[in-house]
Amino acid sequence: MSLYTLHTRQKLPISIAEAWAFFSDPSNLNTITPDDMKFRTLSGDDRMMFSGQIIHYKISPFRGITMQWVTEITHMETNAYFVDEQRFGPYQFWHHKHFFREIEGGIEMEDLIHYKVPFGFIGNLFHPFLVRPKLNAIFDFRKKKLEQLFGRYPE
Repeated sequence: MSLYTLHTRQKLPISIAEAWAFFSDPSNLNTITPDDMKFRTLSGDDRMMFSGQIIHYKISPFRGITMQWVTEITHMETNAYFVDEQRFGPYQFWHHKHFFREIEGGIEMEDLIHYKVPFGFIGNLFHPFLVRPKLNAIFDFRKKKLEQLFGRYPE
């Protein structure tokens, strides 16, 4: 069994309340997802985030491939963190922790994702060529989009 990890951090020059208001609104997921993924929320984005919330999406991770993805918000503490877990979708396993903390002049966001690709040995063979680069591209896009929306954190 190959369990993969993706760990990212990003600083933004906004308040913790502003960050939480944006990230706890599931309708904002479309804004921070690359257009080529044709991301669309089908249900579950009609209220602010809460533990137990089910969110149903339609995505196209690769050209010509469309699938549905269902996640559940399993844990949440306002202004601190939330966890989404896949219930049905493209991964064999998906556990995504989002952390927020105040820093001088803004906030730092941290994402920690543990995931397992489907199709066993074959999926693991394609992971470094298809899956990992796609995940990296999604988070690179997100980083740039958040800087466009909220500004760049002065280093």
